[in-house]
Amino acid sequence: MKSNAAAIAACFSALVAATPAAASLDLAKAKGCTACHDVAKKVVGPAYSEVAKKYKAAAGGQATMTTSILKGSTGKWGPIPMPPNKVTEEEAKKLAAWISTL
Repeated sequence: MKSNAAAIAACFSALVAATPAAASLDLAKAKGCTACHDVAKKVVGPAYSEVAKKYKAAAGGQATMTTSILKGSTGKWGPIPMPPNKVTEEEAKKLAAWISTL
């Protein structure tokens, strides 16, 4: 019985841990971010996984992503600028935190 309880607890923990990521991908879809970005491949802009590689280990990386999401950016990933997004600061922070997990 102990092993069943441990297995159930592990499954529950995995489900709870996966929920914020799914919620953040849902937020990215809802805000139109996925028109230009994909988790694993370049679309118009870089893949979220590439953005994560560039910024998650950098000092202030999450803040940099948040600012870019809110205000847009130019020249970080090539000649195509990223326009400002219609998100709240809280939503931008959630998106940046999610990208950092990839």
